[in-house]
Amino acid sequence: MKKVVIAGGTGFLGRKLTDWLKKDYTAKILTRTPESRVDGEIHWDGKSLGKWQTEIDGAHAVINLSGKSVNCRYHRGNKAEILKSRINTTRVIGEAIQAATDPPKVWINASTATIYRASRGTPRDEAKGELDTGFSASVAKAWEDNFMNSYTPDTRKVALRTSLVLGDGSNSALPILRLLSKFGLGGRIGNGEQMFSWIHETDFLRAVKFLMEEDDLAGVFNVTSPAPIDNRTFMKSLRSELGAPFGIPTPKPILAIGAFLLRTEPELTLKSRYVIPRRLMENRFQFAFPFIDEALRDLFENWRGEKRRKSKNERYPLGKVKEA
Repeated sequence: MKKVVIAGGTGFLGRKLTDWLKKDYTAKILTRTPESRVDGEIHWDGKSLGKWQTEIDGAHAVINLSGKSVNCRYHRGNKAEILKSRINTTRVIGEAIQAATDPPKVWINASTATIYRASRGTPRDEAKGELDTGFSASVAKAWEDNFMNSYTPDTRKVALRTSLVLGDGSNSALPILRLLSKFGLGGRIGNGEQMFSWIHETDFLRAVKFLMEEDDLAGVFNVTSPAPIDNRTFMKSLRSELGAPFGIPTPKPILAIGAFLLRTEPELTLKSRYVIPRRLMENRFQFAFPFIDEALRDLFENWRGEKRRKSKNERYPLGKVKEA
């Protein structure tokens, strides 16, 4: 089978992507864990060339999902690490591709939909989306610039401007929001009018595979649901799916205190992200879960099914899938 190298493959999305691709590809995972003994995992430091680069030579694709989680306090040290972890991994993968005798056919690099200026009324797409200023957007711009400017003439490049991925994972917000809602704290956040761009984890995985296999697609792609909603609607749908009769709103001052205690930033829930995947839609990608109600229903059905099947050591499916 063709080989795919995944950097950042031990995280929430990396693990799911590895599992998603295994029927059609052999996955090799680049990990910072020293001397990893897990089959298919190769150690790297994320900043310098080494033995790991031999995996790049002859690979069909490289997928880079590496980067420190933004779910943290934005003090000087974390800001520096957020930027450095993205720039260094992207730079050194580019160097490995340049040095390869048989370079990969495609290089897919993570980015973020946070690059766009906040909006409540005007959707942001790849062609007309106005870019933001400030820390998060500046990181995204530097990340993409480093990626796009890497000299890899024989390798097609795709940047994933991804919104919040809904799924069960340590870096997903959904398990926390589900818990808060079950305890009556699932009301609107702030005024609830901020737009919320999201994507079901299965559609994220399908979109990555779609972009990896469509040889004529390159450049920036928004990887989001085609039906963004406002925060008030999202929290209402979440409560409805959980059977929570009410949800206490979280005003900005309370959110600021909670964010401080949880060592995260209010921006992650207050910034209005109104992003649509125009290029995916123009290229006939079919979303399995375009609307929030069916997406949450599927995710929670899997979650409830997982609890029942764990006692039998059975693995649950990622979700109902339509062919792209």
